Amino acid sequence: MLKKMRRSILLVWKFLVYALVGSVFFLLFSIRNPYLLVPSRTSGITLLAYSVVYLLMTRVYGGFDVGKKKSRPIIYSLTLSVIAADVIAHLFLCIMNTTVVHGGRFVYEQPLLLLLCIVIQILLIVLFAYGGNGIYFHFVPPQQCLVILRPGDDVRRLTGKVSAYHKQFVICQLVTLDHPRLFDLIDQYDAVFLFNLSVRERLGIVEYCYSQKKDFYYTLEMADLVSLGTERVMFDDTSMMHSAPKGLSMEQRILKRGFDIAASLICLILASPIMLVTAIAIKLEDGGHVFYRQKRATYGGRTFDVIKFRSMREENAVNRSVTKDDDRITKVGRVIRKFRIDELPQLINVLRSDMSFVGPRPEMLENVEKYTSELPEFSYRLWAKAGLTGMAQVYGKYNTPPWEKLAMDMIYIEQYSLLLDLKLLLRTILVLFTPEESTEAFDDEDEEVPAK
Repeated sequence: MLKKMRRSILLVWKFLVYALVGSVFFLLFSIRNPYLLVPSRTSGITLLAYSVVYLLMTRVYGGFDVGKKKSRPIIYSLTLSVIAADVIAHLFLCIMNTTVVHGGRFVYEQPLLLLLCIVIQILLIVLFAYGGNGIYFHFVPPQQCLVILRPGDDVRRLTGKVSAYHKQFVICQLVTLDHPRLFDLIDQYDAVFLFNLSVRERLGIVEYCYSQKKDFYYTLEMADLVSLGTERVMFDDTSMMHSAPKGLSMEQRILKRGFDIAASLICLILASPIMLVTAIAIKLEDGGHVFYRQKRATYGGRTFDVIKFRSMREENAVNRSVTKDDDRITKVGRVIRKFRIDELPQLINVLRSDMSFVGPRPEMLENVEKYTSELPEFSYRLWAKAGLTGMAQVYGKYNTPPWEKLAMDMIYIEQYSLLLDLKLLLRTILVLFTPEESTEAFDDEDEEVPAK
C-alpha cells in the first residue's frame, strides 16, 4: 500500500516542506511589516515574487526529491533556491515599502533579519532532507535489480555507480544477453539495468519490461542521442519524427555572443580580486609563470590557446591528463583546481570569442585525436563552440570517460536553447558546493579510457 501511495505521500510532504520554509520568510518579516500576513498589494506582490523565483529555481536545481537523491544534493539544491527566492522577495518588499513606509526613499531594510531567515530555513531544509530520506527508506526497501549485458563486457563501472545508491538499488544478479531464461529472470526483480546494449539488442527486453510495468534503465547509444533533437510531425494521419540539421539560427548566434561579451566583462571585473590573489600566490610559491596556455579544439575543429592559471610544476611536466595524487600539481594548484579558480582566465577566451560561456568542454588536441580514432562520433562535439561551462562540466568530472562526455555534449547540442544555457549557468554554482566530486581525477590504471 505504501509503495502504491508513495508518490501522493511525497507530493504532500514536498508541499508541506515548501510551505513551511516559505512561511519562515513571511513570519519573520511580518514583525516589522504586519501587512504581509493580511490581503494587501504588498503581501500579494511579495508572495508572487517569492513563489515564482522559488519554483523556477527548483526547476533549475531540483526540488525536494526524497527517495531519488541523497540528502546532501537535496540540501544544496533547496538552499540555493531558497536564497534566490528570499533575496528577490526581500528586494520587492523594500521596493513596495519605498512609497508606503519611507515616503518615496528606497531603503534596503533589515539585512540581518534576511540572514537570520536564511539560516533558519537552511536548518529546516537539513532536518527535512535527512529526516525525509530516513523515513522514506525505512518504509520503502531498495529495488532488487537485474543487470543484463553482453558476454565479456566489464560492468564494474556501472555497478560501482549504482552501488553508491544502495538505499535505492541492490544489484542482485548479472546475466548476459544470451541467457536462456532471460524473461523469467526479469519477472523476479523490481528493476532491470541494460548495460551497453544496442537499440536492436535491447528492443525486445524494453518492450517486455514496459508490458510488465517494470522499471528499466539503459545506457545511451548514438541513436538515442540523435533522437533527443527530433520533433513529431504529422503526414495526414501518419506520425513521423523529424530530425533537422543542427546549428544555431542567426538570432541565437547574436544573442549568445552578446551575452558572452557582457557576462565575461562583468565576471572579469567581479573576479579580479580573486584572480590577483591567485596570481600572487602562484608566483610566490615557485616563481614560475602565472598563466598556462595549451592548444584546444573548438567549433569546426579550429584550435586556440586556452588560458588557465598554472596549477602544475613547470619542470618535467608531462602533457597528459591529471591522475589522483598527481605529483605535478603544486600546493596552490590543488586549492585552485578544487574550486575551479584555475579556469577563471578562460573568461578572456570567452571575450575573444575563442569560447562561449556554455558549450562542450574544450579538449586537448592529443585527446581529440586519440578519442576520435577509437570513437569517431567524438568529433560531433565540435559542432558547437567550446564552453567555459556546459553539460559535461556540470554533470561530469575530470575522469568521466570520453563516451559519457560525448553523450552529455550531444544532449546539449541536440536540445540547445537559450533557456538551457541559463539553466547550466545557474547549475554551475552548485558545482562549487561539491568540488571533491566534480574535480575527481583519473585513476592511474583507467586514465583516458577511450570508449564505451
